[in-house]
Amino acid sequence: MKKIEYTPIGIIHSPFKEPKGVPIQAAVSKEKGTIEIFPEYEEGLKDLDKFSHIILIFHFHLSKKGKLLAIPYMDTKERGIFSIRGPSRPNPIGISTVKLLKIAKNILFIENVDIVDGTPLLDIKPYIPKFDNRDTENIGWLKGNIQKLPNKKDDGRFRK
Repeated sequence: MKKIEYTPIGIIHSPFKEPKGVPIQAAVSKEKGTIEIFPEYEEGLKDLDKFSHIILIFHFHLSKKGKLLAIPYMDTKERGIFSIRGPSRPNPIGISTVKLLKIAKNILFIENVDIVDGTPLLDIKPYIPKFDNRDTENIGWLKGNIQKLPNKKDDGRFRK
């Protein structure tokens, strides 16, 4: 298979200057930030302001090379990388659902930021509850750990 390459469409700006201390999920973050969309992609923002939440797809540019086993933030046991949401992955791609506060030209103002300042943005999709919210039967190893989420922050373990 051929190598796949992506070009960032913008840069995410946040109060977090390094991974350590960043909330590990947007659902528990109250932090605000902005996204600077590069001018050549600004036209693609048309009608996005009609959505309250958006899904950001980004590149974990500060993560070390991924291994197939890692200890997730809310556990002490090594788990398969595809069963955790840590940033060190074979393809260091992150997703985050954030609240869209407003758009001014090519700048998006967002809330619920759990992303390091300067992170390259690869894509944006509107969050649509009928499409994106599912009833689930199982949440795997998180079942006994999900209550830890509000107090967990990035501790730097996945950084280059």
